[in-house]
Amino acid sequence: MVMPVLAILAKDFPDYSVLMVGVAIGGYGLTQAFLQIPMGMFSDKFGRKPIIIVGLLMFCAGSLIAGFAENMWMLVLGRILQGTGAIAGAIMALAADVSRENQRPKVMAIIGIAIGFSFYLALLIGPMIANLWGLSGIFFVTAILAFVCIFIVAYLVPSQQSSAPTGDTLPSWIDVRNLFHDKQIRKLNISVCLLHMMITLFFMQLPVMLQQMGLLIDAQWQLYLPVLLSSIVGLTILMGLNRKYSQKSLMLVSIVLLIIACAGLSLSATLITLAIFAVVFFTGFNYLEANLPAWVSSIAPAGKKGSAMGMYASFQFFGAFLGGILAGFLNQYFSPEQVLLFAIGILLLWTGIVMRLKTVDKYRRYTLTGIGKTANVELVKNQLINMPGVVDFAVAVDDDSIYLKATSEFDLRKAQQIIQSK
Repeated sequence: MVMPVLAILAKDFPDYSVLMVGVAIGGYGLTQAFLQIPMGMFSDKFGRKPIIIVGLLMFCAGSLIAGFAENMWMLVLGRILQGTGAIAGAIMALAADVSRENQRPKVMAIIGIAIGFSFYLALLIGPMIANLWGLSGIFFVTAILAFVCIFIVAYLVPSQQSSAPTGDTLPSWIDVRNLFHDKQIRKLNISVCLLHMMITLFFMQLPVMLQQMGLLIDAQWQLYLPVLLSSIVGLTILMGLNRKYSQKSLMLVSIVLLIIACAGLSLSATLITLAIFAVVFFTGFNYLEANLPAWVSSIAPAGKKGSAMGMYASFQFFGAFLGGILAGFLNQYFSPEQVLLFAIGILLLWTGIVMRLKTVDKYRRYTLTGIGKTANVELVKNQLINMPGVVDFAVAVDDDSIYLKATSEFDLRKAQQIIQSK
């Protein structure tokens, strides 16, 4: 809700500067980036709900400080404190704990859809709330929402009956260190970092450009609504091409869309052309936002998905931080058109990184439990790894789990019989 309005409304602060606006936007991402992995680990040690509630309290406190801010420094402090509520990993782990194994993929998909929907909703209602109650109103609303979430977590969400296997949910430091040297995963992490750098740069330019063209902040949702709906149509078209073309090809197409959008926005002289290129931008952004995590999840080693996704989330938020700092610095000394040209340069470098990505097959993931009760672990391991369709394999005796990556040839029922028979 803050992103579409902060670049405009921050001008009311006495110590306003474009650079400080960038720090305020990016500061949230900095603490999120550094705390995503530790908070997930803490939830494994101290319990999911306590860590989630602590994170929500920190977010609520940061929202209140930002809401009462009388200068930019206080606003930045509030934003940084908001970012300490880095509870994404803990929430995913709790969702896994309270859902049946055969339902977990659906649960995770529903959470992902909700996150995507909230992004669209925020862009629409952020300017409306700001028009009614100003910038502080947005922060007070977020504080109230965080408090409501504490109630939901404490009283409405079921308490975990047992801990789900954590290898595909939560990170570990050893796995994170090892995965950092994986060239394929590193390129995808850099990609999400650059993607969120671009969305931050975009929202440092677009609201100001709209206002300069006569569309004041209270009416900007009227442009965002058709833009977002049209971009969903574009996203649907790209998703439909998934069967015909490789992930890498469609990823390159999406980056090209971002390049076209930035070039078009730098030349736009009317609201109509600006809206058209905004649709192009969001189409490319939406596809990458939806498919990058799926790609990381697909190539992560068996039993290491939690670590891969934790590192991915950290790079994602760090990209928002870099985008805020970079946008603030560039807008301080250069015109919006020059900033967009700089963005095109970054996007061209990104295409070079993506060109070196290897296209991988899509695999299914399975988590089998009961290994701790097996008398002959080595025999079970040998039998499972030799099963048709198995491409990667990890055993976590402490977690009482076996993690598998497999093709459609894999026979889950037979694998379960192997474990139970030993």
